[in-house]
Amino acid sequence: MSHTTISQRELQLYPLFINQEEADRLFLTLVQQLNWRQDQIKMFGKCVNIPRLQCFQGDPGIKYHYSGLSLKSAPWHPLIKTIKQRIEVLSGHRFNSVLINYYRNGQDSMGWHSDDEPELGKNPVIASLSLGQQRRFLFRHRFDKTISPQEYLLNSGSLLIMAGQLQHNWQHSVPKTRRPSEGRINLTFRWTYTTDTEME
Repeated sequence: MSHTTISQRELQLYPLFINQEEADRLFLTLVQQLNWRQDQIKMFGKCVNIPRLQCFQGDPGIKYHYSGLSLKSAPWHPLIKTIKQRIEVLSGHRFNSVLINYYRNGQDSMGWHSDDEPELGKNPVIASLSLGQQRRFLFRHRFDKTISPQEYLLNSGSLLIMAGQLQHNWQHSVPKTRRPSEGRINLTFRWTYTTDTEME
């Protein structure tokens, strides 16, 4: 396989965006205070639970659709809004919503996908903050199968910013693991367009 890597313009990793103590506090607070839900999606004609818990927050009136799900934004949790503002300062990009996933153990996971829904726009900037248990985060090229998959170990407090053509050319996943695994929360901040006019 070839060893083409994702460019730094498309992927930036900040391993210590939040220090360990703050990350631990934030993880415990969000586990206890967010209104977690386990949605269902259709697979092969059957409704199945997604293998994780989630919630969606953002500015008023924001909606996000993926895999047949339709999510409406709940109000910002004050701590999450503060984190959002810190990421905006670092990245130079604005975000109006966040999809939050809670992986309760190593059997919770996220399958291969790209964040390429129409309401995210042409070249979305996705800022992904990890809290809790370290988990593997994998990339594979969507079209050229000779390109080697890439792997990142995302520690608690790390921030990964995906931009440019990344969502067009690559898929990513959080695979299951048999190793003993504590909980992990992942917050993916994005700008979700609410009208076609905004996307022009």
